[in-house]
Amino acid sequence: MTLKRLLLTLFMGGCSLLLTLNLSTTAIADRHLTDNQHSFAEAMTWTAENSDPKTLGWMQGAPPPADKIIRFDDSSYAQFPQWRWTVCNFQQLMPTKAVSRRLSQVAPLEPAEIRGIDQVTFMPLGSTEPMTWKESLAANFTDGMLVMHHGKVVYESYAGCLDPAKRHGAMSMTKSFVATLGEILVSEGQLDENKLVGEYIPELTQSAFGDATVRQVMDMTTGLVYREDYADPDSEIWQHAAAGNPLPKPADYTGPRTYFEFLQTVQKQGNHGVSFGYKTINTDVLGWLISRVTGKPVTEVLSEKVWGKLGADLDAYISVDSIGTPFAGGGMSLGLRDLARFGQMMLNNGKVGDEQIVPTEAIESIRKGGDRRAFADGGHALLDGWSYRSMWWITHNDHGAFMARGVYGQAIYVDPTADMVIARFASFPVASNAKLDPTSLPAYEALANYLMQVDPS
Repeated sequence: MTLKRLLLTLFMGGCSLLLTLNLSTTAIADRHLTDNQHSFAEAMTWTAENSDPKTLGWMQGAPPPADKIIRFDDSSYAQFPQWRWTVCNFQQLMPTKAVSRRLSQVAPLEPAEIRGIDQVTFMPLGSTEPMTWKESLAANFTDGMLVMHHGKVVYESYAGCLDPAKRHGAMSMTKSFVATLGEILVSEGQLDENKLVGEYIPELTQSAFGDATVRQVMDMTTGLVYREDYADPDSEIWQHAAAGNPLPKPADYTGPRTYFEFLQTVQKQGNHGVSFGYKTINTDVLGWLISRVTGKPVTEVLSEKVWGKLGADLDAYISVDSIGTPFAGGGMSLGLRDLARFGQMMLNNGKVGDEQIVPTEAIESIRKGGDRRAFADGGHALLDGWSYRSMWWITHNDHGAFMARGVYGQAIYVDPTADMVIARFASFPVASNAKLDPTSLPAYEALANYLMQVDPS
């Protein structure tokens, strides 16, 4: 039987995840980035070395051999190991809008290599076998790693599809960029965090978001009928995916056709402000709020407020739906050095050089963290004692560290006590960060302690 398929593109929870649905059976087909594919990938014993996209020859040649071509329309770009090429090439696979650096002067990153980092040793969570920093990079399929200490680059490495001149998918780290914009607008008085969303966006008055405050959206403590369950074909995530898919819809499709249209259909469940629930559509609403009060798309606001003042090497870009709405929840791609610059700006309390580009009160709002009791309801067992504030993950550890996180291993780790910023891009075969945290979080803490010992100034 011929299968009629709808390509659903989504970056839910930051994952650039493409699944193909069989519309006649509503079943998930093929080996895409689902649990079935993850099992397949693990059965193949993929490693960072044997899945290297350069070694495998993806998209090389003019034209590439037929069996080395990666396409958007057949979902091959979301399969593993093709995924390791895809994460650096979203712009040629789907429509995007630029986040312009606005012809600004590049802020130089001063090198100050510290020897011995590769040999830093730590104990992974739940393990009795120690691991070195270098071993953790390969274990986590790291494409790029840059460490700043005292404002200088002490470690920088590239693998897979990435090099200093290329961009990489940020996945859900996009949320932290967008919510930082939200904090800026709150500080400037353009957004009132205590006002209801419906007061800014009347179109959402009858939706679940209508009686939620801006702050509840920013901290994801909204009560929504919405599940991000990739294994359940009836999960609301698929309706969101279909709405945001930029490809033409089938003739018999009757659902929402844009992110804006989908958000108006979301219904309320329970009460707002009670529990943390990680749901990407909150960031879509925040993106709409930002656009509504500024009259500009998120990409332009991010360029004007941050990217054009950061001293970035490269323009960033964000994927869009069929009417050009940027995907605020996970569609951003950027360079590794620019990711580190953004983290360093956050460490420097919003300053780049002598310029205050993010208000101090906005940074302080983020770093103080959110409601830890509400966060405990979110089901993140490895993040005990953490909280979520303005779409940043706050550790509340002794160093006051906080993170931007995206699936498949994307991370900014800011440690104020150690005066350290870690920027990482990766292309791990499995989306969930719970698979990487045991070999990532202890590594970050071990490196912070090492740097404080060898260069405490």
